[in-house]
Amino acid sequence: MSAMTTGNTSRADANRRRILDVALAELLRDPDASMDQIARAAGVVRRTVYGHFPSREALIGTLVDDAVRALADAHAAGRAGVEDPAEAVARSVLAIWPIADRYRLLVALAQRTVTMQGIRERLAPVRGDTVELLQRGLDQGVFRSVLPAPALAYVHEQVLFALMEAVNDGLVPAGEAGRAAATTVLTTAGVPASPAGALVRRIADGAAGQNTRAAGPT
Repeated sequence: MSAMTTGNTSRADANRRRILDVALAELLRDPDASMDQIARAAGVVRRTVYGHFPSREALIGTLVDDAVRALADAHAAGRAGVEDPAEAVARSVLAIWPIADRYRLLVALAQRTVTMQGIRERLAPVRGDTVELLQRGLDQGVFRSVLPAPALAYVHEQVLFALMEAVNDGLVPAGEAGRAAATTVLTTAGVPASPAGALVRRIADGAAGQNTRAAGPT
């Protein structure tokens, strides 16, 4: 590949990334934002946007793919090195929630274009990891449920989607939703509410303390 071709490819990739970043911001601001609006906000002509994304649905689908990848990375990082299944579940939910919160309006929008089935298919690898974690917790007696692990993973997934919608509708304050999500997921797995809440508070408060120390004096 020549230097000129490499340069053109780099510029195209940079344009594509900028369009995606601007599209996310515009769609979160206005879920009905058109391709024309996105092009104007990105400072490009509409033909450039369509050159990367043949339709609005394709653009939204790519944004959903980006969100799923970010969620998968956070899910893996949150539970990495944690042996206790309950703590691993709580840490993974707390890790993914800031990302889920960023994309929650997009998920509501995607339900109209990508369909929930499409979103579920994208989340299959994350769900597979969750099933393994839930099965380990059931085997150890940490979790108690009448549902098998694969079905319980679906319940947890829907709990998170439902809480995103509750935040969108103003029923749950966004700042409290992460802890509420982690506690709710644990209780649906059979962990009593009081220990579940205490575990989530310990993890969340510890993370907040680490962030404060890392920030240092202002």
